[in-house]
Amino acid sequence: MADIDQIKILREETSAPVNECRKALDEAKNDIEKAKEILKRLGKTLAEKKIDREAKEGIIDIYLHPNKKVGVILELRCESDFVAKSEDFQKLAHELCLQITATNPLCISENELSSEFIENEKKMYQEQFVGSGKPENIVKSIIEGKWQKKKEEICLLDQIWIKDDTKKIKDLITDSIAKLGENIIVKGLKRLSIN
Repeated sequence: MADIDQIKILREETSAPVNECRKALDEAKNDIEKAKEILKRLGKTLAEKKIDREAKEGIIDIYLHPNKKVGVILELRCESDFVAKSEDFQKLAHELCLQITATNPLCISENELSSEFIENEKKMYQEQFVGSGKPENIVKSIIEGKWQKKKEEICLLDQIWIKDDTKKIKDLITDSIAKLGENIIVKGLKRLSIN
């Protein structure tokens, strides 16, 4: 059974509920690193269960860069006003605004892109290999890799988080869903800039 000091350490490092920390430590036989992995797995499972729940509350967050030449307006939704007012939700909104300021995504997710846009991108990649003599399966694999890289540039949820290159934005949101216990959706964003 996990002792209180280990539970406290795990809770401070992950912000997971005390009961979940205790369960994870028990399962990991008091190995804190393994317990973190268990909590991460449990968090993703919890987030998947909440994804279909309606998110009708939330906040509009605004960020203006200190140079006053870049600004972001973000609509972030959750299920309850209680969570919308929480410090963790507010911090998530701010982190997303910073991400949008730094990376200027074209859209929130791939679902917003037209099939025509996607086809044109892939066709452009295909044209780069005309006459290259590479086998078709290799070319397909390269094109898919290029498309994944492009999605990381233009789709907010697929972007690598600017503060932790081991996480994508969708992972950051999934972690918040697990922590706050509610579905969270980026509903809209607008980035304005003066070049």
